[in-house]
Amino acid sequence: MLEFSWEILALLAAVAMAAGFIDAVAGGGGLLTIPALLFAGVPPVQAIATNKLQACFGSFTATRFFVREKLVSPKEQKWAIVATAVGAVIGAIAIQLFDSALLVQVMPYGLIAIAVYLLLARNFGKTSGKETLKPATFNATVATGVGVYDGFFGPGTGTFLSLGYSKLRGMNLIQATAHAKLLNFTTNIVSLGVFILSGQILFQVGLAMAVGQAIGARLGAGAALKQGVGFIRYMTVLVCIAISISLLLKH
Repeated sequence: MLEFSWEILALLAAVAMAAGFIDAVAGGGGLLTIPALLFAGVPPVQAIATNKLQACFGSFTATRFFVREKLVSPKEQKWAIVATAVGAVIGAIAIQLFDSALLVQVMPYGLIAIAVYLLLARNFGKTSGKETLKPATFNATVATGVGVYDGFFGPGTGTFLSLGYSKLRGMNLIQATAHAKLLNFTTNIVSLGVFILSGQILFQVGLAMAVGQAIGARLGAGAALKQGVGFIRYMTVLVCIAISISLLLKH
């Protein structure tokens, strides 16, 4: 059984706090936490599983803040939650049957395209726009599809959901971020359940990081609401670029 000193646990909690802040605003916090877990000597599968445990605390904290600010209603999004959960289960099963190598190779270029688009579209998400997909259609396509993606691979899930809600459901970027965080919490919980059943989670590490994650998520959600659309947009651009560089360096 792996043992970790208090110093290592404190360091991982600090990393998780920074990740929680980033994740609440634009997604992509796993770029910090998973490498930190691997660096601490956690085996890859256990690192991914433990990361889901601490990520649940962050996504729940951010979601709770947005719900209290009346930016998203779980009751009104119940079918989106169901669709995303079903998608995440499918994705978690699919990753055990198929090779994700092609997806890893293609993803960086898609994220770079999103970053360029957000940089050029300076008014993106500042105001609510026209709804181009009805809720039922959005849930059956985008919510389910992104759920599958998160269960199968993961990086950029929050970004894809935010863009989907803003562009297809006509929400401003703050509202879209709140809705994205609710569905991201759903995918985290579903994945966590799978990993608990498989016995892959290091609870001592995960719970230590959960403290930092929750603090960072609360600060990040507050910053997103206070700083507004411009802050979220530029943070999203940085996250897209960071994920792209990370994936390109790995391959």
